[in-house]
Amino acid sequence: MEAYIFSLLPKNSFAKQPLRQTDLLFFAVQHHRVQVDAESDGEDAATRSLLRKDETDAQPEDAQAKKGFSAYFTKLTRGRREVESPARSSASAAEPPPAEDISADDIFIAVKTTKKFHQSRLNLLLDTWISRNVQQTYIFTDGEDEELKKKIGSHAINTNCSAAHSRQALSCKMAVEYDKFIESGKKWFCHVDDDNYVNVRTLVKHLSQYPHTQDMYIGKPSLDRPIEATERLGDNKMKPVNFWFATGGAGFCVSRGLALKMSPWASGGHFMNTAEKIRLPDDCTIGYIIESVLGVPLTRSNLFHSHLENLQQVSRSEIHKQITLSYGMFENKSNIINLKGAFPVEEDPSRFKSVHCLLYPDTPWCPPQVAF
Repeated sequence: MEAYIFSLLPKNSFAKQPLRQTDLLFFAVQHHRVQVDAESDGEDAATRSLLRKDETDAQPEDAQAKKGFSAYFTKLTRGRREVESPARSSASAAEPPPAEDISADDIFIAVKTTKKFHQSRLNLLLDTWISRNVQQTYIFTDGEDEELKKKIGSHAINTNCSAAHSRQALSCKMAVEYDKFIESGKKWFCHVDDDNYVNVRTLVKHLSQYPHTQDMYIGKPSLDRPIEATERLGDNKMKPVNFWFATGGAGFCVSRGLALKMSPWASGGHFMNTAEKIRLPDDCTIGYIIESVLGVPLTRSNLFHSHLENLQQVSRSEIHKQITLSYGMFENKSNIINLKGAFPVEEDPSRFKSVHCLLYPDTPWCPPQVAF
């Protein structure tokens, strides 16, 4: 995993010591797989604050930095608070009746990956949740893979984008995802990463609460305040912009009605141009188009999860209610769902197989009569 280093910090830092430069370097938002080219021209502060690095190799410059970061993460995940904002919330005690009768066939699920992760990550998804949702799922990668084509046919899409983890490469893939969704005619566009488990049954139930013809942008932000960026207007003119965006690391969904309105800034090569205009990666660019340009607020949902969160807080009894789950590493420790399931951690380090057997105990490879 890699990380963006954000210059912007939560308004109320949980670190007990005054923040120093070394502390700032490790208040990282660890969801974007991007590595900004340090040699590219005209990089601004917003872009430089999004530099990625492999989180498994990330180490504090000194013990105090590590202590500050650990304290921040512990507090953040233990008492993860919802941001006070005018954005609408989709998390409620009682779900409203369905606004529309939809099925899994109405959803276009785009999985972003790279060829080097086909074996280590993608096969796990193909064996679990994708196995029951092949017709709804499309894999967007950056290299040819005959074995993958044998498994899912034309749903394996080589974007011909760079395999580098740069914002340009990520935006290139998102541009292809968007165009393929528009071509599909489906009602909902949902993007996830290759380290996400998608509970499609819950996804369908959740999206049925909203008419697909309305402007809906659903997901979870990874920051506790809007991201700040610089919009380039041409003739060397620039203006500051700020907006919320749903992290791609947890997944997000966009209604067809809203996606069609995004076309002038997202279709064809326009998405790449828009991303360059604000010098931010793919999920940030989606948020910029929707919130800053079109004025549609993010609808928050706590049912989407990335490896940024303390995943052990998701209890076994609540797993079936979640839309996406994830896994990852933090300070060389696994951040996974705490589930005593069908397989030991050694055989199922992501816990996705155990989650799948909990949700679908009739799966042929799930051990019979498992006591969870």
